[in-house]
This record gives sequence, C-alpha cells and structure tokens, in this order.
Amino acid sequence: MLDLHLATSNLALDLTSHLHSFKIALHPWKIVGLSGSIIFGLRFFIQWIASERAGKSVIPFGFWECSALGSFLTLAYFAIYQRDSVGVINAVMPLPIYLRNLYFRYKRSDAQEAVKPQADAQAEMQASE
Repeated sequence: MLDLHLATSNLALDLTSHLHSFKIALHPWKIVGLSGSIIFGLRFFIQWIASERAGKSVIPFGFWECSALGSFLTLAYFAIYQRDSVGVINAVMPLPIYLRNLYFRYKRSDAQEAVKPQADAQAEMQASE
C-alpha cells in the first residue's frame, strides 16, 4: 500500500511540474501573436460559410483580409518579439499572394464604382430625351 501511495504522489508531482511548463504567460506580444493565429484561422470558417451559402466552393473577400491581417500580426510577433527566422519566413512567403488578391478586389470595386456614376448619368440623359 505504501508503494502505491508513493507512486501516486510521484505521479502527481510529475504532472504538476509538466503543467507548469505548459503555462501560458500573457504578454502584449503574445496577445499579438495569438490574435494573428486566431484571425488567420478564422479565414477557413469564413470560406466554409460562404461556400455553404453559395452551394459551391468560393473564396470570399474576408478570406483574403483575414489571411493578410493574420500574417501581418504573426509576422510582427515572430520578427519583433521572438526573433524567429522560421516564423518570419512562414508569415512572409504567402503575404504577397494575399496582398495581390486584395489589390485585385479593391481595383475591381473601384472600377465598378467609377462605372456606376457613368451608367447613372447615361440613364438620366436617355430618360430626359
């Protein structure tokens, strides 16, 4: 019985020491890094919901916004706080793709906004004739 009690208390001490090693200390930079990871992960839920609504696989605008913002936040975390080259490369490599897709989307919406007043003016002119 003594051996069982000793083994149990040693197990409890081992678990306690291991749990302390997994303790997450909140530091402002940790919040930045965790926010980046959460925002980056949310992009998949956004894509999933948009695809369910459309009934087919689509990539909504929010997917690219979450990708870019999440990458910027994790880049800041790895570059400034952790000084981790692997994390920096992981965040930087896909960033141009995210930014290019955002550029295309903004460019298209600007072009649509520019065409809309022109079409409205033409419609007004035709209505007044």
